[in-house]
Amino acid sequence: MIQPPEIIRVSRPRVSCDGSGDIPAALGHPRVFLEIDEHGYVDCGYCDRRFVLIGGPADTPEVGELPDISSGASL
Repeated sequence: MIQPPEIIRVSRPRVSCDGSGDIPAALGHPRVFLEIDEHGYVDCGYCDRRFVLIGGPADTPEVGELPDISSGASL
């Protein structure tokens, strides 16, 4: 079974991701800036982290089951 994406709740619709966290930033990926749209979440195209806007439409316990949305994509 595939692991669900890492979910990070954020308070602003514009976020950046460099793949770091528990690992040094130099071992991550290039820094990308992502914009959360009307769906309330966005996925990093490099590391699959999911950024969820706090209080947005996707801020539910089922957010890990929603389809992937890369920055700039629409359903």
